[in-house]
Amino acid sequence: MPLRNKIRAHAPNTRTSPQCRSTPSVTDSPWGAARLALTVFFTLDGFLFATWVVRIPDVRNQVSASHSALGLALLCLSIGAVLTMPVVGRLCLRYGSRPVTVGSLALLSLAVPLPAHTHSVAALGGVLLLFGAGYGGANVAMNSAAVDLVAQLRRPVMPSFHAGYSLGGLLGASVGGLLAGTLSASWALALGGLLGLAVTSAAGAVLLRSPDAPQVAPDRSDAAGQGAGRALPRARLVVVMLGLTALCTAYGEGAIADWTTVHLRDDVHASTGTAAVGYAAYAFAMSTGRVGGTWLSIRLGQARLMLLGGLAAAAGMVLAALAPTVPLALGGFVLVGLGLANLFPLAIAQAGAAGGPQGVALASTLGYGGMLIGPVVIGFLADAAGLPLALTTVAVAATAAAFLPLSVRRR
Repeated sequence: MPLRNKIRAHAPNTRTSPQCRSTPSVTDSPWGAARLALTVFFTLDGFLFATWVVRIPDVRNQVSASHSALGLALLCLSIGAVLTMPVVGRLCLRYGSRPVTVGSLALLSLAVPLPAHTHSVAALGGVLLLFGAGYGGANVAMNSAAVDLVAQLRRPVMPSFHAGYSLGGLLGASVGGLLAGTLSASWALALGGLLGLAVTSAAGAVLLRSPDAPQVAPDRSDAAGQGAGRALPRARLVVVMLGLTALCTAYGEGAIADWTTVHLRDDVHASTGTAAVGYAAYAFAMSTGRVGGTWLSIRLGQARLMLLGGLAAAAGMVLAALAPTVPLALGGFVLVGLGLANLFPLAIAQAGAAGGPQGVALASTLGYGGMLIGPVVIGFLADAAGLPLALTTVAVAATAAAFLPLSVRRR
């Protein structure tokens, strides 16, 4: 079952209400109110998560957690996200992706201040379950709403939404770092939560008032004319393979987020400031790649962009892991950021086109699993064979992410 860059006529593949059928086409206004509001939600999601991340050391000291205890508490965030994602996929089918997006971001905004008011590891784990539920729910609902809008716009604009997430993360980390010496963790997280609620209210009003995009349903067509009964299992297989693409990509993202600065300091002997610049350069390169992702998708095609991106990330990771000098290592991380930039958003977009909101949920869950296992696998391999060699597994995962979409196109 081939997946094409352009969206088909949606006759068998979408469910539209009578109200949706009378909605004017938005293809002539690619930056309409709905797209802008949804981009704001992606940006807010990245901002809130980064606001929490920069305060993890403060919260760790507050609850007197060891490294292992903190790791278990942070695992609760991931558990909350993974358990919530499949449920949110079903809620999107029943109530629509846009209301669920607004509700999930409201829940995340309410949960952000809570870790600063815990005084034990158990309490921290409990509130992080709630935090993870909001974060995981927001990611599935936002991506499902984005898939519907991509179909309506008939343009591969999914990378632009994820560019908003990356830019929001950079903004949250930057503001959080600047305020770290001025505001306590409780004040900083409380202000982040209040800002989140205000933005959610404003952007939510715009998003919910905008004309609905027809909801993309699981693809029940079969190019060979063999009937929907056999097409649905094939569509699910396509979603799984795209989910594995997201998993391989997120494996690299998670590993780089946790191990870049350690590698630059311990193995390449960079200063503390230079090591921080290394991760910032990677993050900026990823944001830049996503900003240009729509244009590249149109010029190159999604499959070719994913192939070239995966191979570029693999080459960059080998360079960054094995480079003997700081400039070469930094150049490698920039190449990794550019290469990985569009793999995850395009994989999620194609999974949504094939499987609807539940396709987004399944692919997102697999992708999030990659982000979970990446840092752990790198840590164990680093103890056994050294961190540079362990980081080369990111290159292997990126190569797999480059070629998996090609197998999807053959089905």
